[in-house]
Amino acid sequence: MKHYDFDTPIDRHGSDCFKWDALPAMYHRDDLTPMWVADMDWRSPDFVLEAIRRRCDHPVLGYTMPSDGYWQAVTAWLDKRYNIHTSKECLHFIPGIVAGISYALLCLTQPGDRVLVTTPVYPPFLNLPKESGREVACSPLKINNGRFEIDFDDFERRAEGCKVFIMSNPHNPAGTVWGTEVLQRIADICERKGLIVISDEIHADLTLPSSPLRPSATSPCEGEERKHVSYSTVSPEAARHSITFMAPSKTFNIAGLGSSVCCITDATLRKKFFGWLDGLGVAGGNIFAFTAAEAAFAQGDEWLQQMLDYLNTNVQMLDEYLKTKLPKVKAVLPEASYLAWLDFSAYGIPHKELADRFIHEARVVMNDGTTFGGDDYEGCFRLNLGCPKAQLLEVLDRIKDILQ
Repeated sequence: MKHYDFDTPIDRHGSDCFKWDALPAMYHRDDLTPMWVADMDWRSPDFVLEAIRRRCDHPVLGYTMPSDGYWQAVTAWLDKRYNIHTSKECLHFIPGIVAGISYALLCLTQPGDRVLVTTPVYPPFLNLPKESGREVACSPLKINNGRFEIDFDDFERRAEGCKVFIMSNPHNPAGTVWGTEVLQRIADICERKGLIVISDEIHADLTLPSSPLRPSATSPCEGEERKHVSYSTVSPEAARHSITFMAPSKTFNIAGLGSSVCCITDATLRKKFFGWLDGLGVAGGNIFAFTAAEAAFAQGDEWLQQMLDYLNTNVQMLDEYLKTKLPKVKAVLPEASYLAWLDFSAYGIPHKELADRFIHEARVVMNDGTTFGGDDYEGCFRLNLGCPKAQLLEVLDRIKDILQ
């Protein structure tokens, strides 16, 4: 078995990566550590890079199409990991999930239609509907025992009159894993209210094992491993009224290749949306998007397991650090993904001042919590844990120093 290295720092400066190279223009300093944009600071898998190199051995980079091997790798991955028994006919390539959600809104709704989301939530879920002339109905999540939960009474009230529910499954920020019971309740409400569900499951592969420090809140039996449940699999109704988006991009740190996939079970919904996509001409991904995704899904099991083990120790380290050195911080720690939600409001520092101190004193860039749903999330920030342990510890020490 090959051992993969997640400890060695990778210098990404000068590679035109948004996470690192955008900071000098944004904050006018070059000494910041980015813990924000949701990609990882680990090396992309060697088997993915090698597949790209092999493709480059051919001297022509012309128009391309997804190979049979690509579709076989995708369907096998979905079947093996999520019990999604599908075929090539039910799948469609998408050049990124944010783009896919935007396409779905344009295809399935009209200006003035209402779109339901649960906040705090990934900012494009709020911005895409607004920028296309739709209205956004926000159902705030509750925090109970250190994890996000849906207020179903509020959710059902706000679902009235909505056309679409955009769901983050697992939830972003903080990687809350919605169990089968929660998803079935969502499906029941959306079926009765006539909503189409767009399920963004980009973090599904990053579901972490439960640990003694953080027992699984989604497992029915003590000691059972936490599992991602794909929304479309919980009931025939959920399958009929949903669109599922998945991607290898977060899982294997290849977001720059723009490779995602859309899965629709219902033939009528599939014909409408896939036909609309084909009319736009967005099915033709670049050569390396197909090549990399096929390699990742076909060869990625061992790399992914080692990465998840490493990531889980990062989460545990954060948990222990907060308890012992920053006990005032209220955290929602990830059950999936490498994203943590940190609430610093107990320190009594105004939000803008706190944000400035993180940048200019701690020299740490996190995602501002207010971008995930407005002023209700002042004092909150999203922290990216997808980095070497030494980088995470250094950042936490800097944060501690400016708060104490």
